[in-house]
Amino acid sequence: MSEIQVASRYAKSLIDLAQEQNSLEPVRKDIELFIATCRANPTLKAVLKNPIIGPDKKAHILDGIFGDKLNIMILSFFKIVVRKGRSEILYATAKEFINEYNIRKNIVKATVTSAVALSEENKKQIEDVVKQATKGEVILTAKVDSNLIGGFILKVGDKQFDASISSQLHKLKKEFEQKVVA
Repeated sequence: MSEIQVASRYAKSLIDLAQEQNSLEPVRKDIELFIATCRANPTLKAVLKNPIIGPDKKAHILDGIFGDKLNIMILSFFKIVVRKGRSEILYATAKEFINEYNIRKNIVKATVTSAVALSEENKKQIEDVVKQATKGEVILTAKVDSNLIGGFILKVGDKQFDASISSQLHKLKKEFEQKVVA
């Protein structure tokens, strides 16, 4: 079974447990703290993935870093996963937890990439369009890529809408090449 499948199962178990205990929001915040800490400290991720470091040492490290910061339920969950020899999937489990949370709460992540920085009004318009299309809450991330020349690329989940000038020029170039060859 792949790492993502295992992480997804653990994440679903954790989210179900959090819902049973009416602590979904605090658990989500703690999971986000764990993800942010792992991103800021690649050494922590490396330690969790390292098979040479024993489960007891990993549990002690997690306790030292998060002992007074995380909900006791999450810390216990992490220690169980570590004792089962699955510490390498803790980060993936945390990310899958957030994905599952977003699905259950109907929260959609969207990314808009444009040639220049978008105004707040433009971002709001894009957010409104995505909200209408998905009927969910939208978390919009804006990026700038000057290679697009103009226009934008909007990604929502696994769907992509490309309205960039560079893409249109690329399509036009292909059409010309095909007509010259034909």
